[in-house]
Amino acid sequence: MTVFEPSAMTTLIDTTVRYDLAESTCPPVRLNDLVAPEELAAIPLGYGTVAGDLHLRELIATSTGVDAGQVLVTVGAIEAMFLLAQAVCEPGGRVLLLAPTFPPALSVPAALGARLDVVKLSFDEGYRLPIERVTAALGPDTRLVSLASPQNPSGVRFTDAELGALVEAVHDRAPNAVVLVDETYRDSRYGRTPVLPSAATLAPGVVTCSSVSKAHGAPGLRLGWLTTTDPALLGRLREAKFQTTISCSRVDEFLAARVLSRAADILAPRAELLERLLAELTRWAEKQQVEIVTPDGGPMCCLRLPADTDVAAFHRRLAARETRVAPGAWFGEEDHIVRVGFGHLNAADFGTALGHVAEALTRPSGGSGGGIDREDRHNPR
Repeated sequence: MTVFEPSAMTTLIDTTVRYDLAESTCPPVRLNDLVAPEELAAIPLGYGTVAGDLHLRELIATSTGVDAGQVLVTVGAIEAMFLLAQAVCEPGGRVLLLAPTFPPALSVPAALGARLDVVKLSFDEGYRLPIERVTAALGPDTRLVSLASPQNPSGVRFTDAELGALVEAVHDRAPNAVVLVDETYRDSRYGRTPVLPSAATLAPGVVTCSSVSKAHGAPGLRLGWLTTTDPALLGRLREAKFQTTISCSRVDEFLAARVLSRAADILAPRAELLERLLAELTRWAEKQQVEIVTPDGGPMCCLRLPADTDVAAFHRRLAARETRVAPGAWFGEEDHIVRVGFGHLNAADFGTALGHVAEALTRPSGGSGGGIDREDRHNPR
């Protein structure tokens, strides 16, 4: 059985540590990189529109391949997930989830009374899509199929062939279901690799969501979006947004449009940084004999700690060094698998943090992996 402990994930927002490898964002963009003070002063603080600022929707549409009229701007990608679940998940309807996954993808439909079918992806299989098991889990009562590409926490992207096979299986076995593809990390690439196309136009039953939070480094804007080429579904989603948040902040929409209009300049240096730090992490993992699934995108990936690691003691020793990684249980993964973010820290601090992880993996002298006396009183450097 897949066990989730998503509530502990609030520590990412509510508490800080000096060397945070649990984060999954890129370096933050700053206001003075985007706008002059007088431009902000001129923004009227009235209501925006339910759909969202037209210029912003045009920028999103250009990136995803849909029309601006097929975009709904939301308060982060998380509101997009909520609105879709609210629209399609009646109590007792079934939702198929691929795990490990971003916790709200599970908690939101569960809170709405949906029955959850969780198909587990495997570290040993590189988190590839198990199409046979997914197909077997689909049925006429399935109303939503939820996945991310690239995935959170692994950073693995599903191929076009995998997504195509999934959409075909849903069409055949769950014709009333909507497929949600969370593309929050699609723009987060490595080096000069191109940004791959969106799944937004893959089929009428596909909905995508994303935001400026992760790849662009602007989570403080709380600005995301969803796309759908189904006019009836879009109408229901617009109505659901009106009944909840009404509209997004006009300031956030203005700044998000500025972020997306300068996306090439914002994303390129982050892609170079992620390429360097991923290479460093890969070398470190090989030296430490820690297994890694190489990600395709996003500033994070999954590592599997050695089988004899006392995981609780490992996290205690990390905490004593003002360092943390994301426990697998946050995402419905086993304890020995952790998510490591490599885009949040600068290069020097990232190297220091990896050193702390190596120290935390080393058993204290004179004991097994659970010893605490000396190691857990270690003072941060």
